[in-house]
Amino acid sequence: MAERIQKVLARAGYGSRRQLEVLIKEGKVSVNGSIAKLGDQVDIGDSLRLDDKPLSAKRLWQKPQQVLLYNKPVGEVCTRKDPEGRRTIFQSLPTPEEGRWVSVGRLDINTSGLIILTTDGELANRLMHPSNEMDREYAVRVLGAVGPEIMQNLRDGVELEDGKAKFNDIQEAGGEGANHWYHVVIQEGRNREVRRLWESQGVQVSRLMRVRYGPIIIPSQLKMGRWMMLEGDDVAALYEEVDLKALVPKAVGRAQRDKKMRPLKTTVSKKTKVKDSSRTSASKTKRAPRIRGQ
Repeated sequence: MAERIQKVLARAGYGSRRQLEVLIKEGKVSVNGSIAKLGDQVDIGDSLRLDDKPLSAKRLWQKPQQVLLYNKPVGEVCTRKDPEGRRTIFQSLPTPEEGRWVSVGRLDINTSGLIILTTDGELANRLMHPSNEMDREYAVRVLGAVGPEIMQNLRDGVELEDGKAKFNDIQEAGGEGANHWYHVVIQEGRNREVRRLWESQGVQVSRLMRVRYGPIIIPSQLKMGRWMMLEGDDVAALYEEVDLKALVPKAVGRAQRDKKMRPLKTTVSKKTKVKDSSRTSASKTKRAPRIRGQ
């Protein structure tokens, strides 16, 4: 069955759809010896080249779909190669069965917590696309008192240098002395957005951790700097969340099987989500943000 060329390349992990569309416009993709154009379709048997290098038909059409969860520590960066020589998250990950790992969003060097990675570029694109309104939930430790007025300002939205931003949900999470914890939800992926929102109210963030992305809650046994494969029903539920169909990957190799930890059943299918009448935003037609555990 013929598919758009950028979709096939993205699914095989050669980049996001946006990146691949740029490469196609630049004439760096060819099909059967001819320069490809946006909108062209390809099928099994077609010969594709990227930057004049032949692409593997197995990777393009028969690649298993793998999803991995990583608990990023502070100090690591999310780029593949860092010009300053800092450690990257990819140095801590296993080699995928096929293709390469595509990160679903990024965390800055001073933020820890959950990162989802996949060999399926189309899945990564869907999870990051604004139209799917994926919750990003963070645990935030701040220094100083936060009164009701500040909380309301952050819910209503404040003007940042790149436009208005807000927390879709914010809840107190305890703390002692000058340090207090909050759980916040955003549905965008702007650079340092959580920190900048707090800073706009004169509040200093002393620790920031991502604890949930969409339906995936970071498993309690996933220690800092460790990874685990997502499998079976968990993978299927994640694909269903963005209206894709998963092909469950074959078992990983022995070396990876010996190292990997099994994930908790942390995903929730759209069909099985339980309505919570305590959430004030549940009546909205848009995806309702939620705080983990509520």
